[in-house]
Amino acid sequence: MTSNVIQKPSRIMGPVDYVVVRFPGNKFSGEIVPELARLEQNKTIRIIDIAFVMKDQKGNVLITEAKNLGGVEGDAFSAFAAKASEWFSIDDIEAIAVVLPNNSSAAILLYENTWAIHLKEGLLNSKAELVDMGRIPSEIVRSVEQKLIAQAGV
Repeated sequence: MTSNVIQKPSRIMGPVDYVVVRFPGNKFSGEIVPELARLEQNKTIRIIDIAFVMKDQKGNVLITEAKNLGGVEGDAFSAFAAKASEWFSIDDIEAIAVVLPNNSSAAILLYENTWAIHLKEGLLNSKAELVDMGRIPSEIVRSVEQKLIAQAGV
C-alpha cells in the first residue's frame, strides 16, 4: 500500500468502474436500460462506454459497440451509444470473449461514479491523501446477501 497526495486535475471525475454481465442462451433484451437511464438522470453514474460480445453455439464471436448493435436491443441502448466514448480496447473485449461460454452474450459497461465527484472535490480541497481503495469481490457480496436472506427467512 502506498500513499499518494491527490492532485486536482483540470476536470474532476468520480471513480470509474466496469461490469461484465453475461446472458446465457444469448437472451439479451435491453431491460436494464431504464435503470441505467434513471441512474444517469439522477447523476449517480455517467455511462462512459458500452460494448457487446456475442458467441454462437459453435463459438464464433461477434464484438460490437452499442451504436452498432441494431434491432430492439440497439434501439434500447441508442441513447447511451450516442454519448459513449471508446475507452475499451479490442484487447479488453477479446479477453472477455475468450472466457464467454458458447451460446451466450455479454454486455460490458464502463461508468463513472458521478455521485463521488463532490466528495473528491472536498478531499482535494482539504489536501487529503488517498491511502487505498478497492472493491469487495462480487462472490463475497453474493455470499453475504445469501446469509442475510437466510437470516431474514425470505
